[in-house]
Parts: sequence; structure tokens; C-alpha cells
Amino acid sequence: MSTAAATITKNQATEASVVEDAPALTDGFQLVIDALKLNDIENLYVVPGIPISDLLRMAQAEGMRVVSFRHEQNAGNAAAIAGFMTKKPGVCMTVSAPGFLNGLTALANATTNCFPMILISGSSEREVVDLQQGDYEEMDQLAIAKPLCKAAFRILHAQDIGIGVARAIRAAVSGRPGGVYLDLPAKLFSQVMDAAEGAKSLVKVVDPTPAQYPSTEAVSRALDLLKGAKRPLVIFGKGAAYAQADETIRSFVEKSGIPFLQMSMAKGLLPDTHPQSAGAARSLVLQEADVVMLVGARLNWLLSHGKGKTWGKPGSKKFIQVDIEPREMDSNVEIHAPLVGDIASVMEVLLKGIEGGLTPPTDWMATVAAKREQNVAKMAPKLMSNASPMNFHGALGALRRIVKERPDAMLVNEGANTLDLARGIIDMYEPRKRLDVGTWGVMGVGMGYAVAAAVESGKPVLAVEGDSAFGFSGMEVETICRYNLPVCIVIFNNNGIYRGTDVNPTGGADPSPMVFVPGSRYDKMMEAFGGVGVHVTNPDELYRAVSEAMDSGRPTLVNAVIDPAAGTESGNIGSLNPTSSVRKMPS
Repeated sequence: MSTAAATITKNQATEASVVEDAPALTDGFQLVIDALKLNDIENLYVVPGIPISDLLRMAQAEGMRVVSFRHEQNAGNAAAIAGFMTKKPGVCMTVSAPGFLNGLTALANATTNCFPMILISGSSEREVVDLQQGDYEEMDQLAIAKPLCKAAFRILHAQDIGIGVARAIRAAVSGRPGGVYLDLPAKLFSQVMDAAEGAKSLVKVVDPTPAQYPSTEAVSRALDLLKGAKRPLVIFGKGAAYAQADETIRSFVEKSGIPFLQMSMAKGLLPDTHPQSAGAARSLVLQEADVVMLVGARLNWLLSHGKGKTWGKPGSKKFIQVDIEPREMDSNVEIHAPLVGDIASVMEVLLKGIEGGLTPPTDWMATVAAKREQNVAKMAPKLMSNASPMNFHGALGALRRIVKERPDAMLVNEGANTLDLARGIIDMYEPRKRLDVGTWGVMGVGMGYAVAAAVESGKPVLAVEGDSAFGFSGMEVETICRYNLPVCIVIFNNNGIYRGTDVNPTGGADPSPMVFVPGSRYDKMMEAFGGVGVHVTNPDELYRAVSEAMDSGRPTLVNAVIDPAAGTESGNIGSLNPTSSVRKMPS
């Protein structure tokens, strides 16, 4: 060997030794992934792009499930409902500025609905943003997010990623759950640090939702009201479903003998067919009850704020309220017995408090049962209709059978008439199986919810959509097909918003803003991406098509033709839609 060759070999050996002796390194990309995985976050709902593309590739390589959407709002809705289903924060990742803004709608909706969610967005560099020097997609995202979520944080240094992620998780799930924004400037991802030090900087969140029991005095006050009631009623909201205290709640209801109402996303906590269910006698029990216990339900617009003709004579009832948030008490009416604590703990204490039994007056139970049976009998013929084109009742009667035969399937539901009627007609049998528009009543959640429902539960999903509601997120059928998810979408197609019969009052060429292309074939849209499309015109065809889809697990879209004249303006909340009392008269 020549002297030169020997020198080169010696230098290479020295370099190799230096490399071997060099400390292992990590960077911001890896630390974000490690922090999430350490806290049992397994699924990410995302839209890739600058500056998070490599982060998502690495997350997938690390074994996380990365579900990529076509629009950030739908990815955010998926993360939000994943939080509701699992009690862990669902995580949505977006690009900066416009992508962040698209995800922000879902974050605000999650906060309003008390769903734990974290929106993680890449952002422009602080020194450029703060001087407004015109960076790529420049925006002060943290400042914009703060008013619309429960908490917002920014991480500037790699060594703070562990604590930043921990703070976001704890904020999302503690107390009343909600949405949290986490801002990650692009330069953070490429920051490098010692791998051992990076590992030490990670934080595993411990006991973020500690049990919180109400005082003995508060419990006694509530029990005294229940025991003295002549016409008691319990109302369960989606907070009760989120609590996953299913057995305690069931035991309390059955031991107390009190009739109960379940708000739409609480349906299935106890089967809607339970003998104490007052769902089919809702108007009667709200008007006539003298003591009402709210469990994870708020007296907001969905319950007429606890006031007005819905609730009978003014001052005719006393309220007990179970909520983790003390400021919720007395928000609309006087709460005579507030029980501040987590629902599982409060219901555990109340259950112990009625160990001697708590039997409502038999005449009240008989009155509720009679009204329930009367209304069920009145509705039955409508649900058996096989008319073509279909009306809402006939179509929902077919889907009602589907859910009864598959009680563990997930049901996603949105629309106006499609939602209003479905939540009363389709019985639910298991908790957290019904996912709908929630507190804001916002349209466009359907496809995001359907994707997350399939990913998080592993169960078949039935998404019942109004044609207007579907339009907000319909492109996600490609996502459903790409990931081969067991989702069957049924579109109630009546050619328009509320109805498909509106006309342009001027007689001009433009259609009414309330109507769509008549006879649209949404099923062809699903076929374009390799899914199954079916066109049906009567309830029998609908039942067969959906049954086959639910059994096959193949991505399917059923275009269900509904009479264009079916439906009412704004569904059941027409009173919230003002109309002009002054008409422009022709000259």
C-alpha cells in the first residue's frame, strides 16, 4: 500500500471513530412525534403541505395512522369527534394561514361542543410576522385562535416541545373539555438537539382529569328535591355520554325509576326502547315535570333556555344540574340544586344516596307511558310507507330497521329535516353511537365525523345526510374510498335546501338560491373514486341497498330520491329563521 493510500485509510478510520463517538441527535420533527406517541395519541387527521409534509411522513413511518383529507375543516371535524369518542384529544394538523383558518372552524365548534381536540398548525417565522414584513402565508395565528378555543400555545424551541404538547393535552381534556391550538413555527422542526436530552424533555401527562366530587350538602339538597318530586324527570346531554359512566348512569335510572330524556348525542346511553324512556313523550314531560335533573346537558337553545311554553307554567319546576363547570349554573334559569363535579363521580354519589329506593308516583309513570305509546302508535303507519318518491318518514323508517338490526354500528347524521326527523325516529341502543351537529347545529360535519367514526371504532358507519349538508364536505368521499373505510352514506336528495320546489320570483333564468340541479346523481360521484354507488326511489330499495353496504363494509353512497315537496322551511327550528313582513309590491 502506498503512503498516500495508507494516509487516506487512516483518515477514514479516524472519521468513522468520530462519528461513532458523536452523540445521537434528534430534531423538532421527531420530538413532536415522540411527545404525541408518549401520550397515546395514535391517529392524526391532516391536510399535508408546507411546513408539515415531512412531519406527516415521519409520523406514518413511526407507526402512527395519518389520515389525509381534502379540506382542513373536515380533518378538524374528524379530530373533534375522535375526542368525543375516546376522551383523548383528537389531533388535527394543518399548514399555515389559510389551512389554519380552515381548521379553526372545527376548533371553535369543538370548544362549543366540549370535545377535546388539538389543532396543530405550522406557521411563519415570528421575527417576520411581528414586523409584518410579508412572509409566506404570514399571519399571527396564535392571536387569531385565542378567542375561539379553550387555550392556545406557541412553541419556539425544540426543548419545549414536550412540555408544550403536555400543556395542550391537559388543557383539552381537563375540566370542561374543549379545543386547544398549538402553533409550531417552521424553524422549530429543523432545530437539532441531543437525543438523550430530547427524550428527557418529553412529558407524560398524569391524571389530567382527576375525580371531582360535589359537597355532601350539595348532594343532600339534590336528593331531597328528587325524593320530594311528584313528577321528576332526568335529561341526559352529550356530556353524560362523553363521561363513559354508562353502568352507573343505567343503575341510577333503573333504581330511581325516574323517566328520562336523552338529547340527540346522548341517545343510546340507555336504549331508546327502555320502559323509562320519555323520548316519545318529550313535550308532555318537559311541560309537566316538577323537578328536572340535567346531567351533562345545558339549558341552551336546544332546550329552549329552560323557559317559555316548552316548559309549561313559569316557576312550575325546580332544576338540579350536574356539570363540571360551576359557571354553567344559573345561566338561564335558577338552578335550585347545583352539583359541580365530573359526571362519573356525581352519579356514583347519587346512586349511593338512593340505595333505599326512589320510586316516582305511579300516576306520573302511567301518564308518561300512555303518552309514549300513543305517539309511537301514531307514528308507526308513517314509518311503514313505501311511497315513491319517498318522504322523510318512509325513508327513515327503513333506516330505523337497519340500526335496530346493527346496534353497534355508528350513525352520523346532519341536515335540516333529515336531522330533525332522524333523531326522533331512529332508535339508538348503545352509547356514543350517534354523532350529529351538536350545539351549534353546524352543517358540514358529516364526512369528517364518518371518517373518524370508522377509524376510531372499527365499526361500520351509516352517514345519513341531507343533500345540502353533504355538499359542505362531499369531496371527502374520495378520502373514504382511498382508505377503504366501511362507510355507507345515504343522501336524502330532494333537490334543494329544505325543499326543491322554490322558484325565482322574477321569472329570470337563474334558479332560486334554495334549489340544486334537479335529479342529481350523487351515487356517480362515489363510483368515480372506486366506491359503490346506488340509486334508490323507495324505502324497500333503500333498506336493501344499505343492508348490503353495511354487511360488505365497502365504501358506498346511496342516492335516495326524496319528494322535492317534502320538508319544511328550516326544519324544526323555523322560528329561528326570520322572514320579512313587508313585501315589495309590483308596480
